[in-house]
Amino acid sequence: MGIKVVLSRPTNRDILEWGIRETVTDACIPIKIFHGHVIDLKDRADYLFVPRMVTVDGQATFCPKFLGLPDMVRFSGEQLPPVIDSSVQANRAGRGVFSFFRDVARQLQIKMGFKGTAAVVRACRKQEAYEQLLLQGLPPQQAMRFLEKKAAGPAVEQAAAAENRSADNLRVALLGYPYVLYDPFISANLYQRLKKMDVEPLTPEQVPPREMLRQSKVLPQNFFWHYSNRASWSSLYYLEQSGRVDGVIHVTAFGCGPDAMVDKFVELESKKREVPFLTLTIDEHTGEGGIQTRLEAFVDMLRAKKEHEGKGRG
Repeated sequence: MGIKVVLSRPTNRDILEWGIRETVTDACIPIKIFHGHVIDLKDRADYLFVPRMVTVDGQATFCPKFLGLPDMVRFSGEQLPPVIDSSVQANRAGRGVFSFFRDVARQLQIKMGFKGTAAVVRACRKQEAYEQLLLQGLPPQQAMRFLEKKAAGPAVEQAAAAENRSADNLRVALLGYPYVLYDPFISANLYQRLKKMDVEPLTPEQVPPREMLRQSKVLPQNFFWHYSNRASWSSLYYLEQSGRVDGVIHVTAFGCGPDAMVDKFVELESKKREVPFLTLTIDEHTGEGGIQTRLEAFVDMLRAKKEHEGKGRG
């Protein structure tokens, strides 16, 4: 559409400190980080894109902080450019996407027309390609790099398989919200730490949509929040078959109310199936040394357990 997109820098200590300064003290670290990214962008952009995330399946909503994020940003006290706060209210069939883009265009004071409609179609196709790469095991940053290179088809699939290949058969379900799991700064680069330890991390983004839908029918009552459901459903998917995973790690942000319930649910499901479980709670004070120590101890325990079970079968 001829509009230049400006990205904030990767999360760093300055961005975190800016966010802490601008938000209320009881906000979780992702919300604090988001405010820091807003400050990083405010003098380099004419608009701030902060969509109001409501629902993408017509059932579960995003957490209250997501729902109120545009207002939290707008009234943070900083002198900000106009905020584009169009509501995302799609369902499983994708209805609502075009109305969302039309509202974004309206706030940018541009006409959709044929060019705009074609841009929406291309964007949706690009999103589908991106999600396919996630299903193949690529983390978001690598998937985006593949798409930016305009790679497609078998070449991408082969590259994805090569990127995701582990030298060890130890597999861990790494559960949590994507804005925590995949931000190297917030998560202390947990995903790559596991890869370097020859552990294959299996995330909610690698669970096929049809399996998510199947797991959504297992419980008599699902959670009210989108990402909480994805974490719980993916835990059921990875735990339902014996030997699918050697352990489960749930990464949770301190002060996140929905996470407190999800964490207990995943812990109980893991114990029921006798799969080792670890909770990693992070906030702005979490140090990499503590994360590394707990991670190494957990992985060593998984390897010892696997070796013991192998001897028992032998």
